[in-house]
Order: sequence, then structure tokens, then C-alpha cells
Amino acid sequence: MQRPHVIVFANEKGGTGKSTTAVHVAIALEARGARVAAFDLDHRQRTMGRYLDNRAETGKRTGRELPIPRHATHDGESLARYTETLDALSVDTDFLVIDTPGRDDRFARMAAQRADTLVTPMNDSFVDFDLIGQVDPVTYKVTRPSFYAELIWDARKARAKADGSTIDWVVLRNRVQHIEARNMRRVSEALDQLAKRVGFRIIPGLGERVIYRELFPKGLTMLDAREFGEMGLAHVAARQELREMMAALALPEPVLPLFA
Repeated sequence: MQRPHVIVFANEKGGTGKSTTAVHVAIALEARGARVAAFDLDHRQRTMGRYLDNRAETGKRTGRELPIPRHATHDGESLARYTETLDALSVDTDFLVIDTPGRDDRFARMAAQRADTLVTPMNDSFVDFDLIGQVDPVTYKVTRPSFYAELIWDARKARAKADGSTIDWVVLRNRVQHIEARNMRRVSEALDQLAKRVGFRIIPGLGERVIYRELFPKGLTMLDAREFGEMGLAHVAARQELREMMAALALPEPVLPLFA
């Protein structure tokens, strides 16, 4: 049986839009016709799990058939449950999307080693950048990778040793603001330097938009155009962001039209 392509969203810092992005990727793949499963490892906040539960309730309430992946939430403690749930979700699945807590967590580390695509969302600030790299306070040149970059480096080595596979590490620039151009440029230059040293790709993510926060209670995503009624410019721009992000992730087939 062919194993699914595992996409892990991981960042030990909260507030980066990790769960929102994970849900949008899972729903986008499901809408393409792929068989998708989702596993929420954050048993405290369980944002992805609640998002998908809200989506199921909206489908029941409206009578609409919304694309929704099979999903489960871990208890945060049991290794046996973690393994059993992963195995169950991997059956008849093309993509397994795993959302991890915004803190150090042993199951998140295990998931990172299992990833085919490892996505680390970050905001455009040196506060977030500090998780993966340190910079000189005067020149803003990268001085060394930080602990999290070293953790991912170890995960990649362990994965290569285990089955010879390569983890595609993607740093996703979420919530990019169109102000403070000098800070954005400095962060961008530092990311480019660090990417060459530790080997990750940099792609655009989702912008800072109120619409994403408003979608959660109903479990909707930017793919659910029919549910919005009349779409404004913010909706159109957000859908374009999602298109560009999905293309940049460069996930394997099946690839069907994303939007009708």
C-alpha cells in the first residue's frame, strides 16, 4: 500500500497562522479530488480539529456538501494512540496534513521526522526569525542558525538514515505587511542567507486579513466562494494568495483544477 505524502506544519512559536494555513491546504487538496486526512497534535488548543468540526456543523446546517478531510486530534500523551491514529489516517490517503503545537513537543518532533514536506510559517519579523536564525544587531547579517534549524537538520538526517528520503523544508512567509519596507527587506535578506546555509525554500503565505479570523466559527475557507454571497476585493485577493501558495508548495499529484 502506498504511503501518503505527509505535510507537517511546525513552528515552536505561536501566532504565525500555522493552523489556519494547515486547514486551507487540507481543504484545497480535498477540493482537488485528493484523499486527505488531518491530524491535530495540539490537544490543548486543537485549532485545526475545531476548525474542521465547525466545518462539518456548517455542512449539516446548510445542507451543503463541503469538502472535508477525515481528521483526529491527539491526546498529547499516549505514544500508542499517536501511532495508531497515524496508521489509521494513512489508510487510503493521498495526503496526511499534521498540525503541531506552537511549543516544544515530543510528538511534533516525531512528526517532523515523518514529513515529506515540512512547512514552517513565520511572520515577517526578527522576533519570528530568531527561532531559526540569529543576526548581527548592527549589520543584520546572519551569524548562526538557531536551535530550531538545528532540530530540523537532525530530523532530516534521521529521516535520510531511516529510509533514504529527503524532507522538503519550506519556510512560509505569512501575514506579510505592506508597510515597514526596510524591515521586510532586512528579514527577506536574512532569510535568503540562512536558506543557503541550512537548505530550506521560501514561499509566500497568507496575508494579514480579517477575513481569515471571521471564517473559523463556520469552518469555512477561501475556497468556499458560494458561502460568501457577494465577494469583495479582499476575498479575491485572499483566493489569489491561496492559489500562489499551493503552487509554490509544489506538492505531488493528483493535480486537478483548484477553483471552479
